[in-house]
Amino acid sequence: MLVDRLNAALRRVPVWAVYLVGALPPFWYLYLGLTGGLGVDPVKSMEHELGELALKLVIVGLAVTPLRRFAGVNLMKFRRSIGLVTFYLVVCHLLVWLVLDVQILSQIWADIIKRPYITIGMVAFVLMIPLAVTSNNLSVRRLGPAWRQLHKLVYPAAILGAIHFILLRKGFQIEPLVYLAIIAVLLGLRLIPRARKGAGRRAQQA
Repeated sequence: MLVDRLNAALRRVPVWAVYLVGALPPFWYLYLGLTGGLGVDPVKSMEHELGELALKLVIVGLAVTPLRRFAGVNLMKFRRSIGLVTFYLVVCHLLVWLVLDVQILSQIWADIIKRPYITIGMVAFVLMIPLAVTSNNLSVRRLGPAWRQLHKLVYPAAILGAIHFILLRKGFQIEPLVYLAIIAVLLGLRLIPRARKGAGRRAQQA
C-alpha cells in the first residue's frame, strides 16, 4: 500500500534532519535581506516571512494527529521537532521585530498595548513558551498526564496566531482566512472520535 511505503520512508528520515532544515530559513532570509532579495523594506519582509512560515509549521504540527487517525500516515516521531522548530521561527520573527524593526524599548511596549494584532501575537507567543520548555522526556515523566493537558495550549496559540496574521494583513484577504479555516478544520477533526463514542453510548442507553 502507498501509505505503508510512505511510512516506511518516513521511518528512515532522522529527526535531526527536521532541526537542520528548520534552522536554515532565518539565515536564508537574512542573506536575501543583505543582498537586496527582499525588496525595498527587507526588515518587514523578513519579519513577515518568518511569521508566516511559523504559522505554516503550526498547521503541519496540528495535522500530525489527524493524518495518523484518518489517513494512516505516521509523522508522530517528528511532532516534537516540528513544534520546537516552530517556536524557534516565532522567536526569530519576534527578534526581527524587536531588534531590527522597532528597536526602542518604550515603543515596543506601546505597540503591544495599543495595536491589537501585536497584543494577540504576544499572547500566542506566551502560550507557546511552556510548550517549548516542556518538550523533553524529563518533563513528560515529571508532569505525567498533566503534560498532555498543558500541551493543549497549542490549540489557542494556533488560533491566536492565525488571527494575528489576519489583523496584520488588514482588509479582506483570502490567504490569512485560509490559514484560520485550515486550523479550525484540524481542531474540529479531533472532536470526531469523541463524538462517535458519545453517540455509541447514547445508542446503547436508548
